[in-house]
Amino acid sequence: MPYNFDKNFEELPETLPLFPLSKVLLLPRAKLPLNLFENKYLHMLDYALANGRSIGMIQPSEKHRDSKIRKDPKLYSVGCAGYITAFSQTNDNRYEIILKGLCRFELKSELNSLNGFRRAKVTWKPFKSDFVRPVLKNKEKRSVFIENLKFYLEKMSINADWEAIEVSSDEDLVNSISMGCPFDVNEKQALLQAKSLDERLDILVSLMKMSMSFSSVSNISEKLSWRMNDFDETIVPFLICPKTGKDLFYDKKKKVLHTDDKKNIYKIKKGVPLLVVD
Repeated sequence: MPYNFDKNFEELPETLPLFPLSKVLLLPRAKLPLNLFENKYLHMLDYALANGRSIGMIQPSEKHRDSKIRKDPKLYSVGCAGYITAFSQTNDNRYEIILKGLCRFELKSELNSLNGFRRAKVTWKPFKSDFVRPVLKNKEKRSVFIENLKFYLEKMSINADWEAIEVSSDEDLVNSISMGCPFDVNEKQALLQAKSLDERLDILVSLMKMSMSFSSVSNISEKLSWRMNDFDETIVPFLICPKTGKDLFYDKKKKVLHTDDKKNIYKIKKGVPLLVVD
């Protein structure tokens, strides 16, 4: 009998097995292929298949993502669950699985590990709207975004299927690019926690412009110095507020970015602007 992958909000489990991965983003209705080879994650797969086929994708937080510092690094409070829609075993005893994004979740409390993998009690209430497929409220944003995307992919030497991009839905377009672009941990988290598709697109455009400004720096040592220490003010014209879509301004004295009305303020850490939505 085929498995029913269509779930209602009320059917979501209270407990999830967790798969912590840095810089890996899963969003509702998107697909994520994964390779499992560590014993604890093979146990996690067995557990998930026997308990609703759900796995919670979540990132180690910025401060504790290095596994050498902690065996079980601290996690961000928000992740996204996915259903196992397909899995197969390889000749070298790995498992290849495909997750389909279901709904974001918020950690309530972490449980004792089971056979080495982590589990947690979660709540889904803040993200009930994930069950409704979103569209962009500002229709002009799509065409403007595609023009920016073409320039970004060319600048970053990334190939794309433009025929598929042109016919994709607003959600598929924004979410697939958010998942596929090589952004850092906190940047991926900002995309995950966006409150709407329009907000996610605004954050995405801002991150793309930042990446392009980094790649235009010809002197590698200068680029590394910027990353580690000083904020490069030349990128400010490329930045926008992820909440409002308005331009950002740099306060040299306080070393923060802010909107013109100063109602939205963003810290800068080691030269990197933290454009994260609370």
